[in-house]
Amino acid sequence: MKEQRTCGLCGAPHPLEELHPFDGLELCAHCLDQRTLVCRHCGERIWAQDNVGSGEAPLCQACYDDHYTNCCRCGALLHESQAYYAEDDDYDEYPYCSDCFHTLPNASPIHDYYYKPTPVFHGTGPRFFGVELEIDGAGELLRNARSLLEIGNRDEDCLYIKHDGSLDDGLELVTHPASLDYQLRHVPWTELCRKAVSLGYLSHRANTCGLHIHVSREAFGAESWEQDLAIARVLYFFEKHWEELLKFSRRTPRQLERWAARYGYKEQPMEILDYAKKGYHGGRYTCVNLQNTHTVEFRMFRGTLKANTIFATLQMLDRICDAAIFLSDDEIKSLAWTTFVSGIQQDRYPELVQYLKERRLYVNEPVESEVED
Repeated sequence: MKEQRTCGLCGAPHPLEELHPFDGLELCAHCLDQRTLVCRHCGERIWAQDNVGSGEAPLCQACYDDHYTNCCRCGALLHESQAYYAEDDDYDEYPYCSDCFHTLPNASPIHDYYYKPTPVFHGTGPRFFGVELEIDGAGELLRNARSLLEIGNRDEDCLYIKHDGSLDDGLELVTHPASLDYQLRHVPWTELCRKAVSLGYLSHRANTCGLHIHVSREAFGAESWEQDLAIARVLYFFEKHWEELLKFSRRTPRQLERWAARYGYKEQPMEILDYAKKGYHGGRYTCVNLQNTHTVEFRMFRGTLKANTIFATLQMLDRICDAAIFLSDDEIKSLAWTTFVSGIQQDRYPELVQYLKERRLYVNEPVESEVED
């Protein structure tokens, strides 16, 4: 018969090999799980009552003292590297989390590159689009940022602005996630583009700027396996129609190699996704970046200060998402470009149809295009 001992907390008998030594006691698995935690930083086990971190990030006292703090406004747990301090806080006595710091009365309207506010969702989901538009050439100036934010956030909290080290002398405009209808009808893209041009910014003609669009992963399915199947078809679509999408993007092949490389054609959609997930190529600098937890980022498109081009790009991605979700692997593999574009409804996607005609991509109906800024 196996040797029995009692748990040092609950007193229940257990075989000796099922007890776990901790802090001079022998604990059963249940008590160990319920009454102790593992410090997120050093990995040492501590009593739950001694946790000075949070439920999601338990910490022992020593690790908290050496490496962590709390936001002085909302109380959020912060690693020291994540803490912000006001310029007049000479002794770093009042740490802030990113969200709280950037809402201070005198906070800069230009956030750092890693700034990620709590998203404000606009419109009806689950298909939300987040736009990142880079503009360059007229300075990373506070007054310019404030002028653009006054327009972008006139009615609702739609826009924020970030520093981007890839730009020579510009800004990155970022929208909160919004439905396609909201992006087209409520985000004041026409006014924003006009204002940026009036301030002296360029985007298409700057050669440094991209138009990156995030689509929520939940748009591709409620479960991760559903999302994978649809995203695999998205990747296949991009590989199959690379030449047409290259023309659509207004990028040069060399620019795409640097900022939005392709994964490479394979016979089956899931083969491309498996290759992408293994991280063999490009990291986030791929045409379809899969490294974000909650979104799929489309990085292929060149920047623009022509609102209709932004609308057309959003509409194109909406149609590609539809194809990936509603077609089977065999159907997406056999889908010809002419079939795809001829199915785009003029009344529903007027800017996209116009843009496709301008780029000589719409069933032999070219029209003259306006100059991109």
